Amino acid sequence: MSVHHDLTAQPWTEPGRGSGLLDVVRRRYLLKLLVRKELRVRYRGSVLGLAWSYVKPGVQYVVYFLALGIFLQQSRNIEDFPVYLFSGLVVVNVFTEAFGNATRAVVWNAPLVKKIFLPRELFPVASVWVAGVHFVPQLVVLLVGALLSGWRLEVLPVLGAVLATLIIAALATGLGLLFGSLNVVFRDMENFVDLINMVVVWLSPVLYRWDQVTRVVPEWVAVLYQLNPITVAVELYHYAFWWPGTRDTPADSLPPDLLVNSLVAVVIAAVVLVVGQLVFRRVEGRFAIDL
Repeated sequence: MSVHHDLTAQPWTEPGRGSGLLDVVRRRYLLKLLVRKELRVRYRGSVLGLAWSYVKPGVQYVVYFLALGIFLQQSRNIEDFPVYLFSGLVVVNVFTEAFGNATRAVVWNAPLVKKIFLPRELFPVASVWVAGVHFVPQLVVLLVGALLSGWRLEVLPVLGAVLATLIIAALATGLGLLFGSLNVVFRDMENFVDLINMVVVWLSPVLYRWDQVTRVVPEWVAVLYQLNPITVAVELYHYAFWWPGTRDTPADSLPPDLLVNSLVAVVIAAVVLVVGQLVFRRVEGRFAIDL
């Protein structure tokens, strides 16, 4: 009788339902296993392995620097253009990788989803963490390049970079949950995400300065452009790694409302994370059937 009483006294939950992202925190050991598995699978049979984290962004950087910095002479318009360019690219790269892979994460792990139950949020979150692993080598290269260009350590700009990283992580996770759940039902989602990622680098001030946009677009478009969380994150990285090393660039080279825009970006990223989680939980009951 006592055993029966203990069983009936336990809180019961609907099968296949959990606590969402809270379960990811509670089962951190599973998250570590999934991150390790994804890294092993991605570099299986690869000669360079994790060194591709340096090669791919390096090639991308050289192409953009030659095309824009040399041929279109952006290096004349922007002081210390190499650091300016790379500090924006590392932000865009980590976002596009995290967003793209998180969108495909549930479909990629279809055998696990169909065979056993574990918090399905683990899959897109693990993809975001893998993007973070690839982000670290790029950040090291950026820091070395900034030091060679005369970068000075300042607390406030570094805190801005930390905030930018959190914004990008929350935004990529929220969008990954949203599009990753819809991608199980409508496989067109991953192609739509590829289109988004293709234009992200052009819709944020990575290859040009923010004021080159605000001078040619209506005021309301300029406001929306500066409130874009990716734009904010890129400018916070410029503030952290590019601006302290410049000598002739005035403070107004950065957006005047960067602090306010950062607070708005935090709110937007948080809302996207909550919406992504709600949609994911609404759709996840169909995962095993649709996969």
